Amino acid sequence: MNESILVTGANNGIGKEAARQLAFKKETQKVILLCRNHSKAEAAKKDLEEKTGKEIFDIIIADLSDANSVRKALEEIKEPIDAIILNAGGVVGKAGGKVTLSGMNELAATNILGHVILVEELIKHDKIKKAVLFASAEAVPGVKMLGMKPVSMRTSSVDEFAAVLDGSFFGNKYDALEAYGYVKYAATMWMLSMARKYPDLKFVAMSPGNTKGTGAPDNLPPAMKFMLKYFMFPIVFPLIGGMVHTLEVGAKRFVDGISDERYKSGIFYASKEGKLAGDVVDQSTFYTDLKNTIFQDNADNAIHRFIK
Repeated sequence: MNESILVTGANNGIGKEAARQLAFKKETQKVILLCRNHSKAEAAKKDLEEKTGKEIFDIIIADLSDANSVRKALEEIKEPIDAIILNAGGVVGKAGGKVTLSGMNELAATNILGHVILVEELIKHDKIKKAVLFASAEAVPGVKMLGMKPVSMRTSSVDEFAAVLDGSFFGNKYDALEAYGYVKYAATMWMLSMARKYPDLKFVAMSPGNTKGTGAPDNLPPAMKFMLKYFMFPIVFPLIGGMVHTLEVGAKRFVDGISDERYKSGIFYASKEGKLAGDVVDQSTFYTDLKNTIFQDNADNAIHRFIK
């Protein structure tokens, strides 16, 4: 049972809803909201306390795209925690291609950099006891309905993963949505590598699925944003089974992922092939590169090129 849980990106959307659901589990004694913006974090804490009737929420402020910010935030974690939900991230948009001080571009840094430092430093100092869950994405195996092809790398070498992380993999044509799938794939492979390194901890990659009520579409290219918000979500997806679910259902995937023994370490769970919602399955059953331990370790090594 997880008595203390840290959730990144917890001031809105799926992260906040996961924090709310965790508060109602009888074993939960503390939920740490790790957020970038202090005023938004305070507002989320107040709202969560009102909705749950519980004063178990703490706040830590950190910018997960900034290594120094994350290391400073780590100083505030005095006692070991049971589980972490690595929820922060998403499609950054046009700014995602801009290279940060780490050498990763903004998209990769926002989704990966701080999460890796956070988890590995907590492990180093024996401050994580049970489970780590990373919010992966249906974009990795592809979303045919949205025209998103499966991630397809030529060699999956360390150099190629590093090129994904700094953006050079995509050449002069940077497509934020395409890059997002590749970045999530790199982070997912890091998680699977970590599962083998630390067999006493549970490492689960979990897609929240196609979830209504999040701000995810807001960072997409204008045409796709318009299509999703005003056509696909309200009209098309509801007419097709297994293509969309509520915020509560998306967040429950994360809550179950860290607490339900049915979800095993070293596996990426997402919707069934061709679906965007509904039951989750092991994605390696049809996206077989996930099983390749060399590729997993190559992703891990590539990420650490950018962590100093």
